[in-house]
Amino acid sequence: MAKNTPPRWDRLMQQRLTRGEAAALGELYDRYASLVRDLAHRVLDDDAAADRVTREVFGHVWENPDAYDPQQGSLRSWVANITQELAVRRLRETEREALRASGGAGSAEEAEEVEAKIRRASAVARADYIVRSMPKPLLNALRLAYFERRDCRQTAADLGVTEDEARRRLRLGLQLLSTANTRAGEGLSPPEPLGNGRPR
Repeated sequence: MAKNTPPRWDRLMQQRLTRGEAAALGELYDRYASLVRDLAHRVLDDDAAADRVTREVFGHVWENPDAYDPQQGSLRSWVANITQELAVRRLRETEREALRASGGAGSAEEAEEVEAKIRRASAVARADYIVRSMPKPLLNALRLAYFERRDCRQTAADLGVTEDEARRRLRLGLQLLSTANTRAGEGLSPPEPLGNGRPR
């Protein structure tokens, strides 16, 4: 699971990108390219399309570093949000093109099937991102309870915490995961509009 970076690192990275430091983009790419590509692939289920979205994401970040607002969340969340937005847009375009190519005029029912597929893919990507970002104590509690089938007492014992604390961790972890479905059509954080870029 990737670790979040300190807010100071995020602000310094934004400043360096704003100054046009290519080395800063390289550092950002090294840190987040795997996250971006994995999220894009979760939505698109296509290697080449995920690679294209990855390039688009870092191109967008390079052109629009001022669009990042540290008060809205981490740089990691912002990059992931852009990824989700671009990948969902690409999936929607691809699905509509496939519908047209198959001779479908795009009935309301077919259009709803496309949107349902997009929502499912988006929810899976968001759930994956939540799990990657979840604090380790919550993730460990969920793993014990749901993957290793421990009851609350066993989970608490394995974690070395009280049963009340184990329940709290499970509840918080499940609340975080539940947002994957409720916000599947949105980004991973409050979405930022994709801008036209800055003059260079």
